[in-house]
Formats: sequence, C-alpha cells, structure tokens
Amino acid sequence: MATKYFDLSEHVAEGCWCLGHPLDDQRQELDDPWQFSVGEPAHFKGQIKLPLDMEGESLDYSHAAFGTPVVNAKLAALFQELAPTDVELIPVEVDDRAGPYFILNALRKFTCIDTEASAEVDYWSEEDGIPEKVGKLFSISDMRIDPSKVGDAKVFRPSEWRVALIVSEDIKAAMERAGITGAVFEPVTGPTTFDPVRRAETKKRGDLWDQARIARHSIWRGLGDMADDLYIPPVVGGPWPGKRQGWKAMRRPDGGMLIVTDGLSDPFNDILDHPTAGFGLELAIETPEPLGEVWKSWPVHLLERVAYEVAELEKLRVSLANGTLSMEVDGVGMPETLVTPEGRVAVLIGMETDSLPSRFALPGGEVRLLTVKALMPAELKWLLRQGKGAAAELIRRFNEAGEGHLSRSWRQPAVS
Repeated sequence: MATKYFDLSEHVAEGCWCLGHPLDDQRQELDDPWQFSVGEPAHFKGQIKLPLDMEGESLDYSHAAFGTPVVNAKLAALFQELAPTDVELIPVEVDDRAGPYFILNALRKFTCIDTEASAEVDYWSEEDGIPEKVGKLFSISDMRIDPSKVGDAKVFRPSEWRVALIVSEDIKAAMERAGITGAVFEPVTGPTTFDPVRRAETKKRGDLWDQARIARHSIWRGLGDMADDLYIPPVVGGPWPGKRQGWKAMRRPDGGMLIVTDGLSDPFNDILDHPTAGFGLELAIETPEPLGEVWKSWPVHLLERVAYEVAELEKLRVSLANGTLSMEVDGVGMPETLVTPEGRVAVLIGMETDSLPSRFALPGGEVRLLTVKALMPAELKWLLRQGKGAAAELIRRFNEAGEGHLSRSWRQPAVS
C-alpha cells in the first residue's frame, strides 16, 4: 500500500504565542532566514535566538517568521526516532522560555507536485516583472503530490513549493498519539477533494487577482526602477485580503529606495461575482539611505509589521480613512536610534506628498497609497504629550525642514 503524506502546518489559536525573526547571539537578524525552508542543510552554525512577538501559551509545534518550524524537546525526540536522516534539529533559545526548543529543518526535497490533481494552481507571469519566476508556482491549494517520486522519505519539501513541509502518515499518527499541540495536517495524497464548480471558482479568483496585480504593477513601474536584485519574497497566509502578503521595491530617480505593500488591495478571497479592491489601500515607505540587500533592510521589516497591524485591525483602517495616524510596532531588529525605551518603533501613516500618487485605480475600485514615516522616539513622546492637532504640526515641521515623508534611521528630531 502506498504511503500517505500530509502537509504539516501551524494551528494558530487565540492565546498562543507568536515567534519572531530568527536572531544570532548578538540579537541581529539572520542574513538568510529562508535557509530553514528550502529542503537543505542549514549553513548557519552559531547560536540562534527567537524573540516572542506575542506572549502566550507555548506550543509543541510552531512557526517562527518566514515559516520556520520550531519544536519542543518532546516533538524533537519523535522526529529523531522516526526520521533521523530526513531532518536536522537546530537548538534555539526562545525568549523567557526554558526550553529546550529546536528548529526543525527538512533535509530533503523532491519534484513531486501533481498539478493536475491539485485544486488551485497559479503561476508567475511575465506581467509580474520577475523574469526568473515566470512559469513557477505562484500559489497552490488542495495540493496533491505523486508519492512514487519521493522514495522512502518521511519528511521533505516539494521542490516546486518549498513553503510546504510534508510528513508521512506514521509521523502524523505518532504526533497525534503523543497529543502534540500546534500542529494541523492536510492530506496531499489520496482522492482529490475539488469539483468542477470549485475549480471554476478558483479560476475566477485567480483571474481577479491577476487583474489587480497587473494593474498595480503598471503603477509601481512608473515610480522607479524595479530591478531583479530588489525582489522581496512574498509570504503566503496572514490577514491580507487575498491571504498573500507581498511587497515591491524600486529605485527612485534621485537614488532613494521606495518600498510598497503589494496586496492590501487584492480582491477578497470570498467575493467572486465582481472585482474588489480589498482594503482599498496600499502602504509606502521611502528612504534616501543606502540599504544593501533590500529585502533584509529595516524599512522592509518596518513596513511588514505596520502592514500586518493595518490588515489585522479594522479600527486602524477606520482611523486611516479619517486622516493621518500614528502607531507603534515591535522594535526587534530595528535601528537603535528609532527604538523607544519600551522597545517599540513609532510611525506616522498617511502624510501627503507630491512625489507619490495619493490614489490610483484598479479594476475593483480606487486605492489610496498611504506613506509610512518612521518617527524618532522624541517625536512620539512629543505627540503623546501634545494630543489633538499635534500630528498636523509635526507634519508642518517635517515639510519645513525639507524631510517630508522620507524615513531615515537617524535624523535630528523635528521637536524638542
């Protein structure tokens, strides 16, 4: 009898912890956090630390940032017993938790996805502007694999879709017997679950996403140079309208860097009878500072955190509809000059500028492009002290100083 396989993922539940970006022993973000999700031995050999982005109940199985699987000692022992040659267990320290904990890194990958049997399959196109990805999988759901192509593997990643972590039926059964918390299993073998109606809905959903993505791309292309080295990997899942988090970066004519969210205006997953523009907004952060590898830079991480909060909390989106908004996000990995004594970084959202379009049109409706400006800790303190009307005065001072909406890792505060 052929072995059955399952896609192992994290079961997110209210009250449970949320693990952050892997850090080195100096609490600097790892240069390559994706190395634990590619089906190969990890190349980082130092001590790894994981911050707690959100306090809560610890789980036997969790995902840190970038989909990094994290397991406790009980689950690590189970994998070591059942699949010793398929995984490596990398010790990791979790803030304020005794442990031990381990990153679970799959060592094997196979070209094995059966796209004909899978329900929802979409591919990168030339219109996306990333030549090296054209023809590769952009999204997939109700995935099915061909088990004849994976040999005797019990843990592996599909080469075509390495965000998936696949385990065999005996590992699933052992985890369930052990009462492992935090794990959810989706079958990737056996009879397919889709029907013609669902496939038609999937195609319609994909067409709506493509329309929005292509229209946005034409806007981004007009704002700067979108070179290949500026690619920022998307993240599948999360509270964005299309359940996919994306970003684009472009070099501005003056040499600065502009990073924008690319998907807060995606059509909603559950509305198929007409195009929508999601939340009707996208966010943008611009800096004149050199950034090195853009996708690892502090403006990208800051924009990720702000965008997640905006997508998650309706009250923030309602406030943004009424004007500018200041907010704070986690400061882990941010430039020390921006971090408050409480470990947070503040931003001002919605400051107007003549150098970027404030609105643009998509097939699903009008979209606002809202700027995100990093604030110095002294400016946040001043805002909180001054109260109503303070944001408008702060914006006036930014413009008077010639700073406008631009973000820097350090500058003289506009207030004293």
